[in-house]
Amino acid sequence: MAEAVPVRCPACLRENGYVAPVFPCACGSPVNPPLDLSAPPVLLTHRTWSDSWVAVRCSTCGRESEWPHPELGCGSCGTVVRLPVHPADPPESGTGPVTGTVTGPGATAGPAGPAGSAGPAGPGRPDPAVPADQHGGATGSPAAARPDTDPAHTPQPPTAAVPRPAFRPVTIRTARDAVATAALYLRWLGFQDVRQPDGRPIPSAAVDLRAPGLVAQVDPTTAPAGLRAVECVWLNGLTASATSVYFSLAGYTEDARDRADELGIPLFVMDLTGMPQPVNDPADELVGSGA
Repeated sequence: MAEAVPVRCPACLRENGYVAPVFPCACGSPVNPPLDLSAPPVLLTHRTWSDSWVAVRCSTCGRESEWPHPELGCGSCGTVVRLPVHPADPPESGTGPVTGTVTGPGATAGPAGPAGSAGPAGPGRPDPAVPADQHGGATGSPAAARPDTDPAHTPQPPTAAVPRPAFRPVTIRTARDAVATAALYLRWLGFQDVRQPDGRPIPSAAVDLRAPGLVAQVDPTTAPAGLRAVECVWLNGLTASATSVYFSLAGYTEDARDRADELGIPLFVMDLTGMPQPVNDPADELVGSGA
């Protein structure tokens, strides 16, 4: 597994440890985006489909595929940054034939044969024949896609040890993927019968997910969640006498973080690899103790 590298947040200037995610090439070899540590991280304020993917070449077979662009949520302020990546190098001689190039979100790489031949599915896209729970962005432990905890954000000791298997992330491509990933994560935490209320569209629903004793908001937009959003999910939880939890793809504003700490609302940030990361102490306590 790759070693953690320090990444300085451009908003609060604190350093966070980051481990580049490892993805499975079609040939079975692990590939990971080559981080450009000489370039500063870019503050992520707006997402586009093309910028959310990066071309990575497998050093074993020479195949070039597209995978989620490395991102990091600051463990101190919740700011989401995108890490620069070196462009894919041309295939080296002797690494094997290039069976196809994935050039966009809809392109596919075929099996061994002439370059550019079409196949059923590319290595960077889910195969409909594969069960949904086997789609994921990283191989092995999902901790490879999760950055180390920032020293300024020290996790609280869990109130009770809850033995459970490692969470298997699912790559996020759409708003529905974000809601589905949050639901899977809440079930992994121990909440039962997690569902989306009927008749509530995505992503405009005030509360996207509910379960007995739980009210959760999933924000798949490109803007950081603000104070009002955090207070709304807290009020919904207070009305239902339930735990309030918030998931965001773009992080949180500073006043939203402060208010969540005051109200004891667990905040999580998700990247495109589908691995939720706790960003405050209530979230660390929830992960440690479970539902």
